Amino acid sequence: MPWLNGRLLAAGEAWIDPADRGFTLGDGLFETIRVKDGAAVWLDRHLRRLAEGRAVLGIPARFGDAALAEACAAVIAAEGIEAGALRLTVSRGVGPRGVLPPAAPVATVLVAGHAGLPPQGPVALVVARGTCRNQASPLSRIKSLNYLDAVLARREAAERGADDAVMLNTAGRVAETTIANLFARIDGAWATPPVAEGGLPGIMRAEVLARLGAAERPLDVEDLQRAEALLLTNALSIRAVARLEGAALPEDEDTAVRLRRELGLPA
Repeated sequence: MPWLNGRLLAAGEAWIDPADRGFTLGDGLFETIRVKDGAAVWLDRHLRRLAEGRAVLGIPARFGDAALAEACAAVIAAEGIEAGALRLTVSRGVGPRGVLPPAAPVATVLVAGHAGLPPQGPVALVVARGTCRNQASPLSRIKSLNYLDAVLARREAAERGADDAVMLNTAGRVAETTIANLFARIDGAWATPPVAEGGLPGIMRAEVLARLGAAERPLDVEDLQRAEALLLTNALSIRAVARLEGAALPEDEDTAVRLRRELGLPA
């Protein structure tokens, strides 16, 4: 049962206006929030990042953090989710035709729940060649509803027999993958690209950054190719990388398993 604009509804009753700018223009943002033991994990951090994203886009809050927390709890209870995910979506709401936002928008806010977590096992990666991340855009640092670069890169990965694709930035350096931040162990030390390189400021990224004592520094494809291990992290998973561009990597599943145990993910 989704929660839409203040009400918990049966799935067939949840209706979004065809003129909603989230649908017509991708004018909005979202958060993916892990559910563990029937509760939302790191909800305060997700709500803080949501507020930061709304500030970038200029979307005023329709509901406060307390109301959103109650909405998340209501969806978890209604769906009976013990382990899974919530998606909290905010669009600018209904607007007239054209790109210019309305002067006084009323946001559309949707919370939907999903039982179960994605696979946690090793991943095969390729480097996306058909599109890239624009590290100069403020949108590279928020979870915008416009995910088309990632969609194109993920299609490319599937066509090349891989699970995910590394997204490079406009300078040809590593930003992230289509759905995850990336960590590389090089010469015995862990590193991850700075957010300024075009990757999202992941909440799981921050946890893993601290636990690995990783450095933030620019990485290029050659760094990944000579890495002793690669890890992918997002709110729902921590996965080792087994192959890059078809070449086997020294897979560090031990580190991935340890981090998953420490952070409450399935080992």
